[in-house]
Amino acid sequence: MNKHDQLGKALKEIKKDVEFAYVGASNAAVTGNSTTAREMASADQLIDSSVSVDAGANATDPLTEAKLNTLGQAVYEAGGNPDTLMVKPADSLIIAGFASSSGRNRTFNDENKTLTAVIDLLVTPFGQYKVTLNRVQMSTHAFLLDPSMWRSAVLRPFSRTLLARTGDSEKHFITYEGGLMHLNPKASGMITGLS
Repeated sequence: MNKHDQLGKALKEIKKDVEFAYVGASNAAVTGNSTTAREMASADQLIDSSVSVDAGANATDPLTEAKLNTLGQAVYEAGGNPDTLMVKPADSLIIAGFASSSGRNRTFNDENKTLTAVIDLLVTPFGQYKVTLNRVQMSTHAFLLDPSMWRSAVLRPFSRTLLARTGDSEKHFITYEGGLMHLNPKASGMITGLS
């Protein structure tokens, strides 16, 4: 494998690490000083507690439509306009089950022999949410997001430094420093404590 392929793989790994830092772990911001490294806050730390719904103690309660509507109402009343519901894969199955509730119908085309068992767009009294899967986000959280209110702050862009050679192999050092910014902490919400 040539060095360009290896560098491409390394950059993909870093990209996944950055996504994990944003939504895969709960990390409070640390200002840092001469002896302590600074750390960015993850998404759950940037969302205001007034637009957070606790599903249950000890991560034992499943996602429900009622909890999602409670969160949607809280964000709407706080002035937010979220349009993306980001969930773990297991919660997408629960959301797909919303369609089988009593009194709800699906329209099937007799000519089309495709069975659709997914909900891509969830229409609620408080807005329409595009359902998005995320395999790296915290399994105890569901995020209701307004993507226009989120930014990636780049403090040091990706850079590559060639290190000393060992025989025929080249070693590169890749650096990046950035953080997650939320322009309005009440524009998005989350459900915590999910099983």
